[in-house]
Amino acid sequence: METLIMVGQLLLGLSILVGVHEWGHMVAAKSFGMRVEKFSIGFPPKIWGKQIGETEYSIGAIPLGGFVKITGMIDESLDTKTLNAEPEPYEFRAKPAWQRLIVMMGGIIVNVVTGIIIFIGLALANGEAYLPKEELNKHGIVAYDLGEQLGFKTGDKILAINGKDYERFSDLMSPDLLLGTDNYYTVLRDGEEVRIEMPNDFIDKFADKKNREFVIAPRWLFSVESIMAGSNADKAGLEAGDKITAINGKEIKYFDELSFTLDQLRGQTATFEISRNNERINLDIPVGEDGTIGFYQYREIDYITRDFTFFEAINEGTYNAFAVVWLNIKGFQKMIAGDVDVRKSLSGPIRIATFFGGTWDWNNFWRIVGLLSMVLAFMNFLPIPALDGGHVMFLTWEIVTGRKPSDRFLENAQKVGMVILLSLMAFVIINDTISLF
Repeated sequence: METLIMVGQLLLGLSILVGVHEWGHMVAAKSFGMRVEKFSIGFPPKIWGKQIGETEYSIGAIPLGGFVKITGMIDESLDTKTLNAEPEPYEFRAKPAWQRLIVMMGGIIVNVVTGIIIFIGLALANGEAYLPKEELNKHGIVAYDLGEQLGFKTGDKILAINGKDYERFSDLMSPDLLLGTDNYYTVLRDGEEVRIEMPNDFIDKFADKKNREFVIAPRWLFSVESIMAGSNADKAGLEAGDKITAINGKEIKYFDELSFTLDQLRGQTATFEISRNNERINLDIPVGEDGTIGFYQYREIDYITRDFTFFEAINEGTYNAFAVVWLNIKGFQKMIAGDVDVRKSLSGPIRIATFFGGTWDWNNFWRIVGLLSMVLAFMNFLPIPALDGGHVMFLTWEIVTGRKPSDRFLENAQKVGMVILLSLMAFVIINDTISLF
């Protein structure tokens, strides 16, 4: 069922993004009097189609893209049968270069606008919640395996990033930081300042979804918020409001200490020392094979929550949207420099589906769609023939020099671009498949 939900979200998200992208091309073309023959979401074979005026609207069976066919334009269809005749006034090739440039930019522009609108909506609907530096450093961090490999230790208090102050916990592993170079942390440990270097290729390890939860986390005090009915904790007499202070004589103060201790006691019965109404009591509680006893914790840690006004949401959403583009640029720089493994950085449809997750969460759905909309705009702007950016490159050349590339040159460039794109698509699909295993 989870797989179906992931696939459903992927198909819906791609349909929205491809639809608005191709709509941007179509509206720009029609506004300049160009004839649009086909508008398709998905690639052939066609599973549905309807002719409205001069344009056939259709849905293809391969939901990994879409296209708009404009008369007189050399595109991915490589249909050149009309190019031997004199151009008709309604053809793409008959229009001024600046109009053709706007048509080719139409999809990119609409994807950018879509991404911005989504991020604005998320900011307005959800506001933000974050853990400030001061709250984090009350008890320090928990260092997991990957964090320990970096040099962190549980209990460290992080004072600065690259010698500069920071505002919130999320800054410590922000995408901008991970995609940077020569980064370091200043840490307070046992009363002394320690410098911890981040390797430039650390993002390769962090990119693995399984590792992201095992770098560092905030440390917090806790108490029992509620008991799961019928659980071992319930049967032993644990109550809401209790504080677990020791297990088998070992002091317990923080929740990470509790988790680690229970993990070592799987399948065993342990003696829990409990603080209840200023009294100390002992309870013998069996620990499950999953390392739990059956209660919900109350985290004694204060997050700051902030709601945005409409105009604040516009500012926040626009910033977040363009931050995606900036991070993609930095990611490409990392790949070119050899600091990032391309196999871990490029995602195809299979891996993108896992980003949505196996449960339908509309907040997460729109966040991923907004992110993909900006990524789609960025990728389409790359100067590769067969992408919008390739057309933009040739049209810009025509506008600047006054010389239009020949139809034969454009046709051959389109073929080269298609080979590049199909090779890239094959690579990411194979890479995604291998990553599943």
